Amino acid sequence: MDHFLTDDGEKLHLKISGEGPPLVLLHGWTSTHRDWNPFLEAFEAKHRVFRWDARGHGGHALKSATVPTVERMARDLQNLLDHYELEQAVVAGHSMGALTLWQYLRDFGSARLSRLVFIDQSPKLLTDDSWKRGIYGDFDHRRNAAFIGELEKDFAETVLRLAAFGHNERSRAKYLENGSGIETARQRLRTLNPRPLIDCWTSLTAADYRDVLARIPIPALLVYGGASNFYSTGTAEYVRDSIPDALLRIYEGVDHAPHLWERERFVKDVLDFIDAGTT
Repeated sequence: MDHFLTDDGEKLHLKISGEGPPLVLLHGWTSTHRDWNPFLEAFEAKHRVFRWDARGHGGHALKSATVPTVERMARDLQNLLDHYELEQAVVAGHSMGALTLWQYLRDFGSARLSRLVFIDQSPKLLTDDSWKRGIYGDFDHRRNAAFIGELEKDFAETVLRLAAFGHNERSRAKYLENGSGIETARQRLRTLNPRPLIDCWTSLTAADYRDVLARIPIPALLVYGGASNFYSTGTAEYVRDSIPDALLRIYEGVDHAPHLWERERFVKDVLDFIDAGTT
């Protein structure tokens, strides 16, 4: 893997491939750069693709004492753009990656970006009496505190249950069947160091980006799962209606990772969206 040093001395690992205008891909919480492997052949044909293991992710032990907050990850993204001298980059973020991108826009603006892709995320994860478009529609501070407590006790199983006991019946059935796919995921999660990932989760659930959406001055493609584990279509429509120039695509019947379920459609949607800005 390639790597670059951030401004606090952390070594961040990433893969770089392809030729053309830059396309930066930001994965979700507990995931790695490998989530983007299914799309590489198509994306590499037109773009130089950057896909990192975010700070605290990918099995890379932290060298610095810096907590991997969403603010720090947004700064890491700025460091990546600086290190590789990227301008007019297209950036796509799934789940945590979308939150990182919203934080980046708040802190650094959009001058170095050309187009944005947000995949199945709410601008505010925790719910309250006036906000029901976060996790499950009813995941408030009390539930989050209990969830973090469970992460401390059994990180792997708690992460699996988060996806299993949401809105998606297929995910619930797969978890209860406890087949080979669930066991593989369980074993992978058990190899991770929980501490930085729990710290990261705490930061993500403290964030609120609703004010950022209306100030996004460049086009955004929104890809949401019609059967997302966490969010209703109302969340997707809220994000679409809040961003001045947003195009929404809902992939019916699939979960929080709509791009992985509908790979060919996702590739076409992204490349068509990028090409629309160059014609």
